[in-house]
Amino acid sequence: MNATQKLHEIGQSIWLDNITRGLLTSGTLRRYIQDLSVTGLTSNPTIFDHAIKNSHDYDDAISQKQKEGKSSEALFFELAIEDLRQAADLFRPIYDRTNGVDGWVSLEVSPLLARDTAGTLSADKALHARAGRPNLFIKIPGTSEGLPAIEEAIFAGVPINVTLLFSGAQYVAAAEAYLRGIERRIAAGLNPDVGSVASLFVSRWDVAVAHKEPESLRNQLGIAIAGETYERYRALLASPRSQRIMNAGARPQRLLWASTGTKDPKASNVLYVEALAFPFTINTMPETTLKALAAHEEFGESLPEDTGKILAEFAGAGIDTDAVAAQLLGEGVASFAKSWDDLLSCIASKSETLAAA
Repeated sequence: MNATQKLHEIGQSIWLDNITRGLLTSGTLRRYIQDLSVTGLTSNPTIFDHAIKNSHDYDDAISQKQKEGKSSEALFFELAIEDLRQAADLFRPIYDRTNGVDGWVSLEVSPLLARDTAGTLSADKALHARAGRPNLFIKIPGTSEGLPAIEEAIFAGVPINVTLLFSGAQYVAAAEAYLRGIERRIAAGLNPDVGSVASLFVSRWDVAVAHKEPESLRNQLGIAIAGETYERYRALLASPRSQRIMNAGARPQRLLWASTGTKDPKASNVLYVEALAFPFTINTMPETTLKALAAHEEFGESLPEDTGKILAEFAGAGIDTDAVAAQLLGEGVASFAKSWDDLLSCIASKSETLAAA
């Protein structure tokens, strides 16, 4: 049994943090599903930017859509929805077999809407309707402006992947927005079975404090933050509030580990996978991490029990985790917006090149 199969047996879902048209047409994604226990995937503007820029897989589609008068954002969403529909169909047997627990794909609303509640909600509903697949999450950032959109989207019955979460407190706020949406559905006599995941970004913590922490604590902050968030997750799942909605037919929102590719070249290439191997969670990993994991037969140690002690040591070293969390959220919003601009510029440049040819 390789490590990907073992992770699946532990009860953690492996999702791929990548999608390209080549992955679909070559049969590679199908092989990952069959051989490496991959049960879902996530996408973002950076992934699509690289896929369009570094291949010719989208050239014909871009040329055709350009002739139809489509450009920029509208053209991108058509390309993305085409890819994600195909991926959703590949995962549909898993979605059906697990009664909607697994087998999901994710599409992000424009990151430029991260601080726009009404705009996020409107785009969220429209994109999900256009995709026409039940196993497609729409990503909404867990900013303060995103929280009302999460609640309203869940109340409207739209499955949501809450992204850009960096701390336990931010996770709880997002989870409570999900709970409010479900509670409102129950009060209105609507089906409370609406899927959702909450995505905590892990490795960016260690990048943010690199060379500021003591050597003994190197590459431990992201895992410790994840550990503290996991404790809150377990407590929330066991709370009377969660149990009441589950008793009414709702499903719990699952915790997802995002940004789990190792950034430190001196560290294990499966550092965050090994440390965060826990049931009823999801690890969405880059393709390089997935392949590295598949080459392993054994896991190292999982999440340490002394998460609080480790966080206290970081505090003693002068690292304010609340301040770092706020910094990471601000940088995340800005980075996603830049990726979006880069993506649209890439599409415009590719369109001009194809038109000239």
